[in-house]
Amino acid sequence: MKLNLKIWRQNGPNDKGRMVDYQIEGVEGDMSFLEMLDLLNENLIAKGEEPVAFDHDCREGICGMCSLYINGEAHGPDRLITTCQLHMRKFKDGDTIYIEPWRANAFPVIKDLVVDRSAFERIQQAGGYISVNTSGRTVDANTIPIPKKDADDAFDSATCIGCGACVATCKNSSAMLFVSAKVAQFARLPQGKVEAARRVQNMIAVMDEEGFGSCTNTGACEVECPKGISLTNIAILNKEFLSAQLK
Repeated sequence: MKLNLKIWRQNGPNDKGRMVDYQIEGVEGDMSFLEMLDLLNENLIAKGEEPVAFDHDCREGICGMCSLYINGEAHGPDRLITTCQLHMRKFKDGDTIYIEPWRANAFPVIKDLVVDRSAFERIQQAGGYISVNTSGRTVDANTIPIPKKDADDAFDSATCIGCGACVATCKNSSAMLFVSAKVAQFARLPQGKVEAARRVQNMIAVMDEEGFGSCTNTGACEVECPKGISLTNIAILNKEFLSAQLK
């Protein structure tokens, strides 16, 4: 395939940035989107030009690093996948593809398509943990009876990989789906009860400090989430927060 690429190039957080046109040939349908970008960068390096900076790590849909806005959609024109799982057979020969970084004040651009998502890490540090008894009389977690539905729901929430697609998709750049998934996975398990009130209050406080917007329940975040995190998590977050406030 031959493709026309329009890629956002930005030297740093203080650079204005711009869309730059590139033409690429020899793209195969079985290539992943990142492999296509690898091919582009090989061509740019061969011509003595600066390659396009983009984030990636596992390339298995687990780490969430490969976050790109492709033709106006987070992770591109497919569902329940990350960018590294998107294959070029989703595009046609001669297509024009717009490739941009996440757009959110809380995710400043570092360079080109790479953004700083450390705001997510600070939210998790504020409360995304549980107390563990390490006194020598530790109780094995497997010995604590937990209803299967609670365990299944907790695992569903825990599948969030923190890629930021929910933030990039939301018209308000809200992080509510991400925060709710982290809160809900602990709220459903007995191990998460000790810090429950502090957790939800601290994480929401940091979320607001980082500059994320408010949730208006449009549901775009769930649609674009590569792991299909449900909006029901936001309901649990609101319940946990209200309960903590009343206490």
